[in-house]
Amino acid sequence: MRERFSTTDTESFSRIRAKGAPRRGRRSERFDDHEPEVVFGFDDHGAYAVDGNEYADFHGDHKHHDGEHEHHDDIYDSYDSDDSYDDNPDRGPAGGDRWSTWDQSTPTEKGPEPRPAWVVTELAAVDTELGLVKTGKEADVFLLERAVPGTDRRTLMAAKRYRDSQHRMFHRDSGYLEGRRHKESRIARAMAKRTAFGKEAIAAQWAGAEFTALCRLWSAGVAVPYPVQITGTEILMEFVGDDSGTAAPRLAQLRAEEVDVEDLWDQLGRSLSLLAGDGYAHGDLSAYNILVHEGRLVIIDVPQIVDVVANPRGRAFLERDVRNVGAWFVSRGLPEQRVGELVGTLEFDARLG
Repeated sequence: MRERFSTTDTESFSRIRAKGAPRRGRRSERFDDHEPEVVFGFDDHGAYAVDGNEYADFHGDHKHHDGEHEHHDDIYDSYDSDDSYDDNPDRGPAGGDRWSTWDQSTPTEKGPEPRPAWVVTELAAVDTELGLVKTGKEADVFLLERAVPGTDRRTLMAAKRYRDSQHRMFHRDSGYLEGRRHKESRIARAMAKRTAFGKEAIAAQWAGAEFTALCRLWSAGVAVPYPVQITGTEILMEFVGDDSGTAAPRLAQLRAEEVDVEDLWDQLGRSLSLLAGDGYAHGDLSAYNILVHEGRLVIIDVPQIVDVVANPRGRAFLERDVRNVGAWFVSRGLPEQRVGELVGTLEFDARLG
C-alpha cells in the first residue's frame, strides 16, 4: 500500500507498507518517548525552564505539582480491534501507528479553548504518520493523521519534533535568550555553558516556548497554526494545507501574479501589530516561515519569540522582521516606504517610543 503526498517544494514523499503487514508497535517503537528532565513555562519575559516538581503556565496563575500529571500507558495493554483482551502489550492499535496521545497532555499542554471543531479528542482515536513535510536545524515536521476507526472523524496535523541535544544546533540561542528569566540559577548557568544538561534544558525550552507562544498568539488573534497539544518535545498543530496532505506553499515560493500582494501585506501588518501590542516580535521572520493557503497568510516557526521590552535587542529584532519579509513584498511591487511605515507602527504598538 502506498500513500503519497506532495510537499511545498513540489517534491513528494511516501510511506510504503506491504498489504497485510503488521503495524508498528507501541509509541516507543516509532516515536521518541524521551521525556526531558526539565519542564518549561512562559512568563512576562519569555520562556523559562526549571527542574523540580512544578512550573507556571503561560498565564502565570496556575501550578502543576508532581503527581497531577499521569501518563495512561495502560491504554496500550487493554483491547485490540476485535474488543478482545490483548495479551501482547507491545502491539499497537490495528488501525494506526500509535494510540492518540491526547490523554497524555495536561490541560495547559493542550490548545486554548474554544477548540476548533476539527480537533479530534476522542481517546479511541489512533495516530498514523504519513510522511516527512520538512526538516530543519532544530526540528523536523511530519504529517500525522488522527482518526477514530469506523467513523468519519479524521484530521491531519503537523507534528513538529525537536531534536535531542546530540542532533540539533544551538547557534541561534544566545541572542534570543537575552531577557528571559529562569527560576533556577543552576539551569541558567548550565544553559549558558552549553553543558549536556544545559542543552537538554534548551531543547525543552524551545519546544515549550513555541507551544506556549502559539497558544498566546492564537488567543490574541495572530495568524498562526492552532496548537493542538504538546507531549515532551513533540508539538501537534494545525496542518496548513488541503485534505489530501498537500502543504501550503511558503510565501517565498509564490510569484506576484499568484497572490494579492496588497491583501497579504495588510494581513501581515495586522498580525504583527497584534504581536507587537502584546510586547513581542517574531524574532526570525522571513518569506520562508510564512505560509499562504487559499489567500490566508499564516506565520509559523515561533520558538524564538522575543520580548521587545526585556530583550536589549528587542527593537532591532522587530525591525529586522519587517525588513526581511518586506524585501519580498517590495520585489513584487509594494512601495518601499510602506516597509518603513510598518516598522514605525509596530514600534508604537510595542510602546518603544
